[in-house]
Amino acid sequence: MIFSSTMQPSLHFFTPKHQSLLQTQSQLFTCKFIVNPAKKTVPRNPLPLLSPPAPSRSSPHPEVVEPMVQRERSNVLVPQHPNYPVHLNRFQKLAAVALDKIETSVIMRLEKNHVLPKMVDPAVQISGNFAPVEECPVHHGLEVVGRIPACLRGVYVRNGANPMFAPSGGHHLFDGDGMIHAVGLGLGNNASYSCRYTRTSRLVQEARFGRCMFPKPIGELHGHLGLARLGLYMARAGLGLVDGSHGMGVANAGLGYFNGRLLAMSEDDLPYHVKITGDADLETIGRFNFNDQIDCPLIAHPKLDPVTGDLHTLNYNVLKKPYLKYFRFDKFGRKSRDLRVDIDQATMIHDFAITENFVVIPDHQMVFKLSEMIRGGSPVVYNKNKTSRFGVLQQNDVVGSGIQWINVRNCFCFHLWNAWEEISDTGDKIIVVIGSCMNPPDSIFNESKDTFRSELSEIRMNLRTRQSTQRVIVPGMNLEAGQVNGQYLGQKTRFVYLAIADPWPKCSGIAKVDLQTGKVTKFMYGTWRYGGEPFFVPEKKQTCNRNGNEDEGYIMGFVRDEKKEMSEMVIVQGSSMEQVAAISLPSRVPYGFHGTFISQEELRRQVI
Repeated sequence: MIFSSTMQPSLHFFTPKHQSLLQTQSQLFTCKFIVNPAKKTVPRNPLPLLSPPAPSRSSPHPEVVEPMVQRERSNVLVPQHPNYPVHLNRFQKLAAVALDKIETSVIMRLEKNHVLPKMVDPAVQISGNFAPVEECPVHHGLEVVGRIPACLRGVYVRNGANPMFAPSGGHHLFDGDGMIHAVGLGLGNNASYSCRYTRTSRLVQEARFGRCMFPKPIGELHGHLGLARLGLYMARAGLGLVDGSHGMGVANAGLGYFNGRLLAMSEDDLPYHVKITGDADLETIGRFNFNDQIDCPLIAHPKLDPVTGDLHTLNYNVLKKPYLKYFRFDKFGRKSRDLRVDIDQATMIHDFAITENFVVIPDHQMVFKLSEMIRGGSPVVYNKNKTSRFGVLQQNDVVGSGIQWINVRNCFCFHLWNAWEEISDTGDKIIVVIGSCMNPPDSIFNESKDTFRSELSEIRMNLRTRQSTQRVIVPGMNLEAGQVNGQYLGQKTRFVYLAIADPWPKCSGIAKVDLQTGKVTKFMYGTWRYGGEPFFVPEKKQTCNRNGNEDEGYIMGFVRDEKKEMSEMVIVQGSSMEQVAAISLPSRVPYGFHGTFISQEELRRQVI
């Protein structure tokens, strides 16, 4: 998603000379797929954190990180030997050794007696082109086949999970450390590439120890051994070995550009502000709390109103009420809404939608029950007895009491692509929601004998009668990860661009779906070639009257040729669905999650 940029000084964009970011050490849940193991080179030792972020006023960071061991190459990702930071006192070091012994001799030994489901088996989750890669400094002068459209001057960035350290127990793809891949597009058909870890508080602290120190919320926190892992973390935190007060998130899911800042997001923490340098490299600034206006995690899919410039987002809490809160920030970054939304259970709400006047919030069947861990299960539960519903909240509601809940049975949308308002023949206001309905709802968390389906669907809700209807727009095709033209978000749209998740769990192409006719126009990557989320960039900035064609623009995304072992970025024309350019990349780009494009004009107003 592209967020509006305002504020602050210009950035000289695309200096021809490559500038390294090697600096002095200073303070430092999506469409996401799993593949079967395949031969790949993966990192063994951690990559040094080359440019840790400086402390910020809104988010203090722990002190200096010691240099880390250089990475070796191996065909196996192996656990790291502990490296105790020099700032620990003697008692802390002794306690750290004792806790490490408990982990390796008791917890890990018990874990080895359990067969891991493939959804949390590291041999599956971080294999093939999901295996992690090392950081890559900026490479300029990349080979380009075709012509990069003149309107694409800026940087395309895409987030993903890239674990720095080998897991000692279970690992889900969602658990990996956030890494951003950036492709700079400049004048004269010039292109550059780089990738960097987002220096989260969690990653910085684990880098000191040279190993995983925080529990993995999906891969490890289930059953009695999950409770043991949680107890181990609490003991380490109580002894001052690790500090969770600056967040425990991995910032690996969403990316958005708002008010002059690129924000890296995952729903377990505040966003992280990442600076795009004049050389199209990446540098983590730190956690961003909207200038001291919030102190809670935000979901990875905020929505930017293209008309008002307002940013809408949610927070869900798995431990205590209120389980859900709604926030809105104006185009200058000032908080204008902070509302409690009453729901009965802690619920996974990965995405939501906005219309011109409403916020549309799903309350579906994936819930959190921490008590299930005591019974030996997972805290992420598919509650079959719960009826899925949507809450429709007026944007001008200052207390949240006017929200209308409308049941939509047998519906679980992990992602929503758009929503808008219509008036029926009888004069009733109708809320139309476009999303991909996933079945079984817990497909990305648990193994199932049922065939996976993620079908593009239209949901219509009558605000007067509180009745709903649902229809599949494209039956028999798995469509996940994508978007509409962002200039039409919250307005009625005709087209949506989605990844063809087939054969599941890989993405073999892009589908342009005409929502009026149901017609699907495909761009297929070719044999042994797979990609991820397609991102649509409008060719022209539309005015409020939205003259011109909605599909005038370009789609971009990363593609991996698994047979030739080559990665590239492809650019496809939105109207014809034909490729206009392909950029060869200097290193492997793993399959990942969500991305955005920041124009050169927006970068000139970037907050430095």
